[in-house]
Amino acid sequence: MNDIHILELLSSKICHDLISPIGAINNGVELMNEMGADSGAEVTGLIAYSAQQASGKLQAYRMAYGAGGADANLKPEDVYNTFQAFIGGNEKLKQDWNPRAPVGPDPRPKGYCKIMMACLLLAADCLPKGGVISVTNGESGGTSVKATGTDAGFRGDNLAALALNTSQDNLDPKNIHAYVTGLMAKAYGFKISTQEEKGRCVSITFS
Repeated sequence: MNDIHILELLSSKICHDLISPIGAINNGVELMNEMGADSGAEVTGLIAYSAQQASGKLQAYRMAYGAGGADANLKPEDVYNTFQAFIGGNEKLKQDWNPRAPVGPDPRPKGYCKIMMACLLLAADCLPKGGVISVTNGESGGTSVKATGTDAGFRGDNLAALALNTSQDNLDPKNIHAYVTGLMAKAYGFKISTQEEKGRCVSITFS
């Protein structure tokens, strides 16, 4: 397994997702420098909005990919708030679940909230036209992340990547998150199963 290749692809994905809001911040700052006091609330609003987007993405990626996300002291409420910051700038996406309700095992094992965040990010990728994401206790145990919306479904070969059933030659920035989610679940002792009603909803359950 080429760990460097995986790291390179994951870095490419993160940079790709961050370059747009950071570029918008840079453009806004340049406008303020050019226009001075005449730049107005529209420019400062653009900067604030873009900064919020960049911050939300960084928080989510830190929890999903960073070592701190494996902390067993993290709670579903922490995941909820972080994911809310991630989707905050997207009016088409929303989450509908109670993070204070009993979800998952008690006590939560190491890596539980990391895998939950990774599954939430994957669920968001399954909703190209927006929709609702929820988290519940799975019917046969485990924790289920459900994405419901028009044209809901796994993009490309993300399903195969999640199951680690794709070769590294087929990995790219579009499916690397699914593949890394599968790797992390395996490393922390979780099993992932999926259900898909093509065009309507997708469920990702980990236990």
